[in-house]
Amino acid sequence: MIKNKKFLLLTVLAVFSLVLAACGFGGDKSDNSSSSDGKKDSGSKTKELNLAIASEPPSLHPGLAEDTTSSAILINVFEGLTVSDADGKPTPGIAEDWKISDDKKTYTFKLRDAKWSNGDPVVAGDFEYAWKWALNPENLSAYASIFYPIKGAKDYHNGGSADGVGIKAEDDKTLVVTLENPTPYFLELTGFKTYLPINPKVTEANEEWYADAGENYVTNGPYKLSEWKHSDSIVLTKNEDYWDAANVDVDTVNIAMIEKEPTVATNFKSGSLDYIGKPFQTVDLNVIDEFKKDGSLKIKDEASIYWYKFNTKDKIMSNANIRKALTLAIDRQTLIDNVTKGEQKPATGMVPPAIPNFTEDRGYFKDNDVDGAKAALEAGMKELGIKDPKDIKVNISYNTSEGHAAIAQYIQEEWSKKLGISSELDNSEWQVYIDKLKTGDYQIGRMGWVADYLDAYTFLEMFDTAKNGNNQTGWENAQYKELLDKAVAEVDEAKRLEYLKQAEAIGMTEFPVAPIYYYTNLSVVKDGIENLNPNPTGDIHLKDVKMK
Repeated sequence: MIKNKKFLLLTVLAVFSLVLAACGFGGDKSDNSSSSDGKKDSGSKTKELNLAIASEPPSLHPGLAEDTTSSAILINVFEGLTVSDADGKPTPGIAEDWKISDDKKTYTFKLRDAKWSNGDPVVAGDFEYAWKWALNPENLSAYASIFYPIKGAKDYHNGGSADGVGIKAEDDKTLVVTLENPTPYFLELTGFKTYLPINPKVTEANEEWYADAGENYVTNGPYKLSEWKHSDSIVLTKNEDYWDAANVDVDTVNIAMIEKEPTVATNFKSGSLDYIGKPFQTVDLNVIDEFKKDGSLKIKDEASIYWYKFNTKDKIMSNANIRKALTLAIDRQTLIDNVTKGEQKPATGMVPPAIPNFTEDRGYFKDNDVDGAKAALEAGMKELGIKDPKDIKVNISYNTSEGHAAIAQYIQEEWSKKLGISSELDNSEWQVYIDKLKTGDYQIGRMGWVADYLDAYTFLEMFDTAKNGNNQTGWENAQYKELLDKAVAEVDEAKRLEYLKQAEAIGMTEFPVAPIYYYTNLSVVKDGIENLNPNPTGDIHLKDVKMK
């Protein structure tokens, strides 16, 4: 019987490998293979990298994308003014140089000679067009607020005039950006996905240009989107017209869409995939110990957090004491030791210690504070007129993932054992899940947040108002917002830091979210591949990857 099971497993693996090979996921190709420009590459090998993502990217439009899966593709087919390096610091991209005014409010970018994949020159006006497109309230960009450091941007997005926005293409090679206040992380923003350029001619000709691969999907990055089989696979090929194409080593990147982490792990071990890890797919919990034992697992701190969001518009979740009770009752260290196993750090704040000046524990609450949780629960029940914890039933929502399911099951048991609260688990495919959070069709929902830039503001800003597209909790607080506004306007960095920590303290009094852990990035990579690892903000720039 055991022999038959083993034979069945080998058969399944063989068949799956054939499927991957048929999709072009088979490694190096030689002799008469085609290069990315369609010409025969006689006698040479093309280097192929095989990756997997968990789901269909929700949007491959820079102005509409709001998730890490879409971003992982976008930053490799487009290029912004700057590009983040291995440490998350900005380096020259399409901007070969820039000058900053003495008051640190005006940035003058000089663009290098670069082309779009359709042959058009990349000009400063392409950036002005793309940024104002995202700010236009009619276009419903969830990340429009990331432009708010720019003068007039917030006013335009809230119904004002585009004429007052401090973005101006002085000529084809010069982009001048004027800020409301000095913004120490602005050069990091200019490499972020929403700051990527789009080609106005293509966009104006076809508003659905970004829906499929093909001649309409015009990009300016190191790779082109050559193939997109929706809900199945994506193929990127080297862009020979990219300004730095000579230093791009990998010719083809095959990206399969594989939802289940165990399947991804199986295919990595069989050689069909070259890498598992963020920002693509995650390492299956069941093989972490195996990869640790053979020394192949890489663990790296990341500027990101895993938390549970509370829908504060829900009757039960509207109560801050109930939210506090649920937050304090979780034993995070045991969760990490026995479930996630990735050496994550218990999260007791909203800002990860990978962010500069937030390395210390700010002391908002302690992990696994059962007595504190019970006291908060009692206070919350009294406020809501509930006499028995058994009368509280909550719903834990998460997107399809073995890891998210295991975490939800653990927390479900914690709340039942320590507080007597029952909960049901609600699993949905990613796009359906995101829609639930956006529309408020949930009580408690898991979410991760990776730093858009290496500053605490990226973790706090989303809760400035209930209308913020990334908030999704319905929570807002006037004092919290006032502190963030002060931080934005403050030139003195020490005072600015204090305002941010005071805002975080309010968040950790009212608990719109329950912080669970600060992420580490777990990854495994095939031998012979270099520079395939994420930077602190979770990005991988495939142009830097080298294959032997």
